[in-house]
Amino acid sequence: MRQALSGIEDGLEIVEAGDFGAARNAAKEHPEADLLLLDLTMPGVSGLSGLIALRAEYVSLPVVVVSASDDQATVRRALDLGASGFISKSASIDEIRDGIAAVLAGEIWTPGGFELGLEQDPEVAELIKRLQTLTPQQSRVLGMLAEGLLNKQIAYELGVSEATIKAHVSAVLQKLSVDSRTQAVIQLSKIGTEALDRESGTVH
Repeated sequence: MRQALSGIEDGLEIVEAGDFGAARNAAKEHPEADLLLLDLTMPGVSGLSGLIALRAEYVSLPVVVVSASDDQATVRRALDLGASGFISKSASIDEIRDGIAAVLAGEIWTPGGFELGLEQDPEVAELIKRLQTLTPQQSRVLGMLAEGLLNKQIAYELGVSEATIKAHVSAVLQKLSVDSRTQAVIQLSKIGTEALDRESGTVH
């Protein structure tokens, strides 16, 4: 990936992160960044929940998903949840460069042969619709719930009161039509794929 990125233009700065927390911090420390590449199975995050959290936290930063799981369903869900593109780990260096250049130019990039269709699983389609109704802050809270953080920890991370977080959690549960934090996390896990546990990787 670094080799592909280095060939796009001279003077390109690449920041790497070994886990999701480091990736989030890197995005915070580099507000001028043009693009974030997210591996779906990097340590500290589960599947597409990381994408949801990053899109909520850094609204103007394009996020491109990088994954070996490049089936239609995974690509479709990534785009529905706000990804600006999807690059398969099996892509050639030239394809990776083309994809990144396209996203930087404001386009949406998908693997060759991808057909933009509707979500095939009605339950997942409904879940994605519900997730799309969450406010940015609610999406951030849901992402942190998926990381196993307690209300007190989330409040500290977001710089708000614990009462505010409780209100956000209640709103998230209502919008997802579930009764508990555990059920909300289980719902979130449904947008992942069985192939994800075969991967590992980093965010640049």
